[in-house]
Amino acid sequence: MRALFYIIAVVLLIGWAAGTFVYAVGNLIYILLVLAIVALVLGMARKNTRKD
Repeated sequence: MRALFYIIAVVLLIGWAAGTFVYAVGNLIYILLVLAIVALVLGMARKNTRKD
């Protein structure tokens, strides 16, 4: 019976770690999207202010 509790604890711990990782990656995608938009806007602004 004690081994069953250890197995359940390990499964729950792995599930928690996987859920935390997926949640963090989900937020990371939004952060990268915002950074890409900011880089695009800055690139366009620099292109327009450049005097060749």
